[in-house]
Amino acid sequence: MRVPPAAISFSTEDISQITAELSESLATGALTLGKHGRQFEEEFAALCRIPYAVAVNSGTSALEIILRAIGVGNREVIVPTNTFFATAAAVIHAGGRVRFADCEPGSFALDVGSLRECLNANTAAVILVHIGGIISPHLGDIAEICNQVGVPLIEDAAHAQGSTLSARPAGSFGTAAAFSFYPTKVMTSGEGGMITTGDEALYREALIYRDQGKEGFTTNYHVRLGYNWRMSEPHAIIGRAQLRRLPEFIDRRREIAQVYDRRLAGFRGGLRPLSVPRGVQSNYYKYIALLDPAIARAALKKAMRDEFDVGLSGEVYETPCHQQPVFRGYPAGRLHQAERICSEHICLPISAKMTTQEAEYVVDSLEGALELTQTANAAVGD
Repeated sequence: MRVPPAAISFSTEDISQITAELSESLATGALTLGKHGRQFEEEFAALCRIPYAVAVNSGTSALEIILRAIGVGNREVIVPTNTFFATAAAVIHAGGRVRFADCEPGSFALDVGSLRECLNANTAAVILVHIGGIISPHLGDIAEICNQVGVPLIEDAAHAQGSTLSARPAGSFGTAAAFSFYPTKVMTSGEGGMITTGDEALYREALIYRDQGKEGFTTNYHVRLGYNWRMSEPHAIIGRAQLRRLPEFIDRRREIAQVYDRRLAGFRGGLRPLSVPRGVQSNYYKYIALLDPAIARAALKKAMRDEFDVGLSGEVYETPCHQQPVFRGYPAGRLHQAERICSEHICLPISAKMTTQEAEYVVDSLEGALELTQTANAAVGD
């Protein structure tokens, strides 16, 4: 594909270093819970300016461990409906019940008014999702509401490695945060995730939960209903290499975003960029563009792919959680804003490997694809 929706970046230097460290790990037999995992945790905690980090095998695991450590069993966790399946699923797997809340159009994140409506005596926690790498500018209000009612705020920061709000990094705002290092993310470890927290008790619980609920690594004395949520040393080695490059990755993504911002500022055709809120520095995991409701998104994506060889990235998200069959029956009130958000946007391709010329070509292709789809619609109408 001329411009793929996403791309992983490994320099020749990084590949050589990763290969050497993997060889050492294989030779010594230190393949899990070793020095690279500990170093990855220390380095990621430093990125988030937070005391503790726990490396695990996925962002989903990170969320479930946090929820188990907090103790959400048989109580409600407020989850914005505009999020990935894993956010809500982690609540259920941890023994809690999901209450879906609406989202606001400025950041695609949890709506403050909807949060207030959802809070009740049975609320165990609130999850705030940093959609596309954008931290909600209303995080302070959300945190204050949670503090007033004594409910923990959890950051689902799967998208937000390196993003900041008022110069404060994602992963440092709530009781705890969960990050993902899936291959599509701004940085990857192949598979993997990270918990960050300033709460020492929660940190100690997370260490127990990730290793089958054992009291310690060298014992078989199980004190929690944990699981095999460990991160292997090979994954930690890859993650550390990517973390070293994270500032470069983000800088390049921001350069691509600037091309899109410039070109879309005067764009005609029912498409405009989602403005990053004041005070937010996004890592541009996604570049979100808002669509006129009259534009057929599926037809536009098909034209981009088939006629121009450009892959648009996956939406955030195409279908809100409360409309997913697997979550049928969980409390969901009026979630009209989220439904509109989910249906009226696209995500332009963006990665640390993209060139400015490719970004220019993407916008040129959008102009052509929109003309094709509008012509096709007109022909159908006739």
